Amino acid sequence: MKKLLPVLMVALLSVTAFGVSANTDRLIIENGSSALNNEAARQSKEQWNDTHMLRNKVNRRVEKEFDKADRAFDTRDKCEQSANLNAYWEPNTLRCLDRRTGRPVLP
Repeated sequence: MKKLLPVLMVALLSVTAFGVSANTDRLIIENGSSALNNEAARQSKEQWNDTHMLRNKVNRRVEKEFDKADRAFDTRDKCEQSANLNAYWEPNTLRCLDRRTGRPVLP
């Protein structure tokens, strides 16, 4: 009987240890967020930032080109209406030049 008691105790303890183990087939999400959602949100924000920066870059370039054309149009008008008879408008360089020297003239 003395030899049977330790074997019986070990068997009893092992049975209770299996019954006490936690059930791990459930996922608990706190505050409705998970690592997957956080990663997806981070990637989405990064993509939005990239497209926003690209859009701003394109818009700045378009605005710069428009301003350049607008300034050239105003300068051409001033050059053509200038009292200086030697001033003429050079369309390739978008500048008002002197007929004699070829240097830029302020209209």
